[in-house]
Amino acid sequence: MSTVLVVDDDPGLVRALTINLRARGYEVHAAATGAGALQLAAAHPPQAVVLDLGLPDLDGIEVIQGLRGWTAVPILVLSAREQQREKVAALDAGADDYVVKPFGMDELLARLRAAIRRGAAEPAPPTVVTDDFTIDLAAGRVLRDGTDVKLTPTEWHLLEVLARNPGRVVDHARLLTEVWGPAYADQTNYLRVYVATLRRKLEPDAAKPRHLLTEAGRGYRFEP
Repeated sequence: MSTVLVVDDDPGLVRALTINLRARGYEVHAAATGAGALQLAAAHPPQAVVLDLGLPDLDGIEVIQGLRGWTAVPILVLSAREQQREKVAALDAGADDYVVKPFGMDELLARLRAAIRRGAAEPAPPTVVTDDFTIDLAAGRVLRDGTDVKLTPTEWHLLEVLARNPGRVVDHARLLTEVWGPAYADQTNYLRVYVATLRRKLEPDAAKPRHLLTEAGRGYRFEP
C-alpha cells in the first residue's frame, strides 16, 4: 500500500482527496500547515506528496525545499497559482508535477500514479550522519557514540528543521515559525538560547561548532 501525504488547508478538498485515495487503496496522511507536513513526512515517509502552495505558515516552495533536503519523494503540486513563474519556481525547487486548481480528480489520480511509478525505487532512509552524531529523522532520535542524546521536543524540532536543509541557510523567521509558530517570528533570542543548548549537547567543542553554524544577521546552517 502506497502512502500519500496530502498538504492543504482546505478541509473540504482534503476530505475529497482522502476519500478518493483511500477508495483506491492508498494510505493517506494529511497536514494543514507546512510545518506539520514536514514533521509528518519525517515521521511517516510517504511514497508521494500532494502539496498546495498557499499554506498558512510556510510557502509551499519552502516545504518543497525542506523535503528535498533529505528525500527524493515525488511531489505533485496542487495550486490555484497558474502563472508560469509560479510553476517554474515550484519545479525548480524540486516538484515533479504541477496541477492547477480546479482540477479533474481522474487526471490528478493518473498523475499521482505516474509520479509514484517514477519514484518506485526504495527511498533512502531519512538519516543524517555526521562525524560526531547521527540524526534519525523517522525515529525522532539522535545518537552519539551509540547512545541516545536526550533532547527536549523543542530542541528536537529545531534540529530537525536544520537537518532537513543541510548546507543551506535557514533564516530566523522560518525557524521561529516552524518551531514556535507565526506569533514568534521575531523572537530571535529563542534561537540563540536553543542553538547554544544543542551545541553543548552535540558539538565536540560548543565554542567552535562544526555542524550548527551561525550565519550572522541571517539565520543558521547545518553542516553534516
